[in-house]
Amino acid sequence: MIQLLRTRPAAGWMRLTASGLGLLLFGWLAWRVLDWALWQAVFQPDAMACQALQHRGACWGVLAEKWRPILLGHYPYEQQWRPITVLVASALLCLSAWLAGWQRVVSGKGLAVLLGYLVLATGLMRGGLAGLPPVPFDAWGGLPLTLWLFLTSLLASMPLALGLALARRSPRRWLNVPAITFIELVRGVPLVTLLFMAAFMLPVLIPQDLAMPMVWRATLALTLFSAAYMAEVMRGGLQTVPQEQSEAAAILGLSWWQTQRQVVLPQALRAVLPALVGHGIGLLKDSSLVMVVGLHELTGGLSLSLGGDPVWRPYYFEAYLAVGCVYALMCLGLSRLGRKLEQRWTKGTH
Repeated sequence: MIQLLRTRPAAGWMRLTASGLGLLLFGWLAWRVLDWALWQAVFQPDAMACQALQHRGACWGVLAEKWRPILLGHYPYEQQWRPITVLVASALLCLSAWLAGWQRVVSGKGLAVLLGYLVLATGLMRGGLAGLPPVPFDAWGGLPLTLWLFLTSLLASMPLALGLALARRSPRRWLNVPAITFIELVRGVPLVTLLFMAAFMLPVLIPQDLAMPMVWRATLALTLFSAAYMAEVMRGGLQTVPQEQSEAAAILGLSWWQTQRQVVLPQALRAVLPALVGHGIGLLKDSSLVMVVGLHELTGGLSLSLGGDPVWRPYYFEAYLAVGCVYALMCLGLSRLGRKLEQRWTKGTH
């Protein structure tokens, strides 16, 4: 900047003035945000104090008053220790993975631990065993339902997406035609449409004996939607692997499955890892759309808790801001996981 002032004084002073005005504007905005969020805010669940503010400050008391229905939905009150236990265990699992450097997250043992944890969490939430009273799936809600929908649909869609990607690249028409048809049909339909079809059309098409709760139908829609998009991501990764490597593996005597598992898939997945992480983040956010079919996940629990309460309804902005921060933290964790895995795999190639 000093050199610019010496050589071109007019341009230098203009840039200096613009920078100063920008800093002043940023400082003013920061002051207003802090004044609203902290200095004039109400943190106690006191509706009268919040009304006296007249929106000059934040009413964080709405979170203290409504944290249970927002975080846990309409899960039975006397059994809410079960979803709270699941949330605490989820946080501890993420913390242990972070302390371990995320080194074993995508290994066979890591996936087995994640799958086992999902089964145990489902059993604890559902009940019916070990003396726990059963809680129907339709009573689930809040953050546990968001995490359950995300993990279940993601884990179920990964092998389906891989099979679709391999089938689409197959020279056999009886494999690639159904795969192409499924992928293009699902990708051409909005997720909301798939959710409505799973919620209202699926019960008509299947026998009554095979009827599924709404949670499972929504999970099926999310799984099919995720598999179609993930299959295209994986297909792009498969196309980055030169055909000569498969031919060389065949010459060495490797079977087709051995070639895919040991030669093609590691390189393909490494190439599209950022895209897969981005897809996972998108799926986590898309899980909030199940609210349109009557499931009260995290955002649905917020709407349920504030929609029928005229006292706390005016402070929906603070509640949505808190829920947005929860989503941001989860997405940031997934992004961090993707960067760690990318660094690990990059080191493994050198």
